Amino acid sequence: MRIAICPGSFDPVTLGHMDIIARTSVIFDQVIVAVSRNPIKNPMFSIQERVEMLKEVLSPYPNVTVDSFEGLTIDYAAKRNAVAIVRGLRVISDFENEFRMALVNKNLACNIETLFLMTRAEYSFISSSAIKEVAIFGGPVERLVPPLVNKRLKEKLSGRLAGNCFDNKEG
Repeated sequence: MRIAICPGSFDPVTLGHMDIIARTSVIFDQVIVAVSRNPIKNPMFSIQERVEMLKEVLSPYPNVTVDSFEGLTIDYAAKRNAVAIVRGLRVISDFENEFRMALVNKNLACNIETLFLMTRAEYSFISSSAIKEVAIFGGPVERLVPPLVNKRLKEKLSGRLAGNCFDNKEG
C-alpha cells in the first residue's frame, strides 16, 4: 500500500489545502492528513478543533484519514510507513523553503520522497494566515474555506468579540 502524508498546521483548512489533499488522494492508496503541533505558534483553533474540522470536511474521501503529531514530519512519515510527503506550493517563493526542507528530510530518511503539487491558480493567493486576518476584520471568507470552516470561524470570532477570551495552547 502506497501511503502519503500531507502535513500542515491547517489553522484553518482552506480550499487550497482541500485541492491538494483531493488530488493526492487520487495518486496514493492512503493519505494521512497530519496536523502538526507547533509549540512556537499560537493557533486560533486547538489541535482537536482542527482535527475535527478536517475529519468532517474530508469525509467524502474514503482513503483519507486525519491524525495529529508533534516532532519532525519525516519521523512521523517513517512511523506511518509513508512513501511520500506531499507539499502544496502556492507561489514560487514557497519553493525555496519547501525545497530546503525536502533536502533535509531526504538526508534523514532517503526512502521517503517529497512531492510538490502546485495549487490551482484560483487558490494561489489563499493562506491560513490571510483567512484569519480577513475573518478577524469581518471580511468574507466563504469563497476561500469549506462551509464548516466558515461557520467555525464565525463562532470563534463571535466569542472573541463578545469578550470571551480564548487561548488555544497546543495540547
